Amino acid sequence: TKAQDLAAMTSRSRPSFSNNGLSPGLSTRKSSSSYVSMSMSMSIGSLDVSVASLASTLLSTTSVVPLIPSFAINAGLFLLLKTKLEKMLTPEGIFHSLALGTMLWHTLGWRGWTTCVVYLFLGQLVTKVKFQEKEAMGIAEGRGGRRGPENVWGSAATALLCAAASVQIHPSMHSSSSTLFLGGIFNYDLLLLGYVSALATKLADTFASEIGKAYGKTTFLITSFERVEPGTEGAVSAEGTAAAMLGGSLLPIYGLAIGLINNWQSVGIATIAAFLATNAESWIGATMQGKKGFEWMTNEVVNFINTVIGAGIAIGLGRFLLIL
Repeated sequence: TKAQDLAAMTSRSRPSFSNNGLSPGLSTRKSSSSYVSMSMSMSIGSLDVSVASLASTLLSTTSVVPLIPSFAINAGLFLLLKTKLEKMLTPEGIFHSLALGTMLWHTLGWRGWTTCVVYLFLGQLVTKVKFQEKEAMGIAEGRGGRRGPENVWGSAATALLCAAASVQIHPSMHSSSSTLFLGGIFNYDLLLLGYVSALATKLADTFASEIGKAYGKTTFLITSFERVEPGTEGAVSAEGTAAAMLGGSLLPIYGLAIGLINNWQSVGIATIAAFLATNAESWIGATMQGKKGFEWMTNEVVNFINTVIGAGIAIGLGRFLLIL
């Protein structure tokens, strides 16, 4: 009938609805929007996983940190601390410190890196004690107390050698930290003890020298006990000697707090090693530094020898007194 034909035509011309009453165009747009939202969620999730993975790698204490991420985080931190570092280091010293920091993070991770940074800040802090008075007397550190490349490597080369050697027997590459190195002389924990002790030795020496020059009432040569002026090579004082013991204990205590060394016995060994090495450095200064035939014995060379002695005493004592 005509009525039925009209109804059929009307039904065919009427738009169809689906997806809860939405038109095809609206349905397509909603699907696209859902897809974009899902893709963004997946991207954000992947980014979170990548950031977490990178953080886990950089802050790892159970494996060696890759070199490129080590450099990247050092570069970022150096930029962040640029203003303060410029007061502590010469421009060349900053670049050499960046290289040192990269290698330390690569070998020992954040724990080794922060130990060296604590050494730098404490050394700079004690250098500034009565700095103007020491400068007026002509016995203050040059360049306003800022350190150059020679200071960086004279102070930290021994520590870096210990750190580099530790990578060869890192626990992540072997079944235990008791794996021996160089014919059984060292193990991983002993090398970490040597690392901390090398820096502790240099900090003890800095404390002894700077506090002794600032507050030492009586200074005398360590070889003959002859009274000399403050700042004389090989001179010691009661105040400086006490400061050496204090300065030598700070980094070992920090190392214990962050798990770089294992126990209070290690703290004691590192402190004693730093104190003995500092006095050995005074003896070297009194007998060789600046003397005829020893022109090559510069302050930086003496510093390097000083840290070798400190690390060597600590490793030797640790080998016989600790079960590592």
